[in-house]
Amino acid sequence: MVGEQVASGAKHADNVAPAIFGGFTLVREQSPLDIIGLDFPTLFVTVVHPQIEVKTSDAREILKKQVLLKDAIRQWGNVAGLVAGLLKNDYALISRSLEDRIIEPIRSILIPRFDSLKSESKAAGALGGGISGSGPSVFMLSETEQIARKVENVMRQIYENIGINFDTYVTKINPQGVVII
Repeated sequence: MVGEQVASGAKHADNVAPAIFGGFTLVREQSPLDIIGLDFPTLFVTVVHPQIEVKTSDAREILKKQVLLKDAIRQWGNVAGLVAGLLKNDYALISRSLEDRIIEPIRSILIPRFDSLKSESKAAGALGGGISGSGPSVFMLSETEQIARKVENVMRQIYENIGINFDTYVTKINPQGVVII
């Protein structure tokens, strides 16, 4: 968490908690630290990492300082829907809940062709996704590896067409965190 503070100016467990515990984690509270591991259905993730620089501190700086109540209410509903969808193994609810009303509309301008990545990935069968942290990586969740590979091809095509170097990754969400071998 101290490393997160150096990188972004905020001491938070949102990156280190899932790395340590695996799967999906909910950081309910920072002080005292309260991390909750969530059950979830089989999910595959496709990630594209364009070779551009997005500094966490810069991505944080462009965010609005105030959020409209209607946007906050919708965001809270999506967070609750995502948690419920994971716990109930409800792919349709997961898909409907993968909508960020607060951060993504602003940070997405830092990622070339973000809107195309999202819409074309969903058209290829992805449940949905978003910006990984502050970016520039973008992730999409899928029910099967076959769909995740189709999504990878869509992402590749988008960045090949505009000449941006990138890396892609496809993997199953691992319920186990780091282990000492």
